[in-house]
Amino acid sequence: MELRDFRYVLAVAEELHFGRAAARLHMSQPPLSQRIRDIENDLGTPLFTRTSRRVALTPAGQALADKARHILALADEAAALAQRVGEGLAGRLTLGFVNPAMDAFLAAALPRFRHQAPDVELRLQEMTTPQQTDALAAGRLDLGFIRYAGQTIPGIAITEILREPYVLALPANHPLTNNPTPSLADLHNQPLVIPPPAALPALAQAMAAAFAKAGASPIPVQEASSKFTTLGLVAAGLGLALVPASAQVWQRQNVAFRPLAHGLPPVIHAAAIPEGRATAMAERMMDLAREEGKRLEINDKWKNASGGQRG
Repeated sequence: MELRDFRYVLAVAEELHFGRAAARLHMSQPPLSQRIRDIENDLGTPLFTRTSRRVALTPAGQALADKARHILALADEAAALAQRVGEGLAGRLTLGFVNPAMDAFLAAALPRFRHQAPDVELRLQEMTTPQQTDALAAGRLDLGFIRYAGQTIPGIAITEILREPYVLALPANHPLTNNPTPSLADLHNQPLVIPPPAALPALAQAMAAAFAKAGASPIPVQEASSKFTTLGLVAAGLGLALVPASAQVWQRQNVAFRPLAHGLPPVIHAAAIPEGRATAMAERMMDLAREEGKRLEINDKWKNASGGQRG
């Protein structure tokens, strides 16, 4: 039996009149009557008793009509689900992100996505950029928000989301807090908390090149993988740190932030989606992230916010 056969049987079962059932199905009566006879012949049992005055269901017809109602409801539900998935309103979205992306734009984009698509199952994973690109290539991620440095990633489509500057985090009582816009040269011989070079080699190279250009040689005193640890070490007075400007959303007592007069290249946030495997859900999330990046007017806002103490 085809799906339309269940519709035919159910229409006749509910109308108990072939003429009305045919009208409901937007067809003429003879083809409907013939198809019901064909179904009965295929099943080897009558589904309806027919007289000149009435049509009635047989027990077999009642049983089939009950199942047909359930099958058709499931079919309608499946079609509606497919449509919602196609529109990015249902399904599962597995999303990777680097931590600065959460601070910069993702924390604002996520509730908007949840409001627009409450039936989407979100799976979030904090991952480094290399981990994300590997997972995207292997099909374990639908979308990644990565640090981007202009590199070509085979099989991955890149869309820039926003750029944010680095700022200087320093103990609130440090003399450099009196300088509203310190430069990298001002960090010569200053103790510096740095990210692990092995984990972020491109960033380590960029920092080394920027300090060399400024003629400055800070003193690395501690490595820290997370910005939370980094800011904790700064608050403890162990050193200064260069952090993405979005880190200022975290209030930390005894830590001040200052914009750099001549600083490092900006952090470029980008969305990464496997080529040929973009889903409507991933594109919806990416569009919201881009809107948040534009809405924040990120560089001007952070520059204006960088002068005060956090805590």
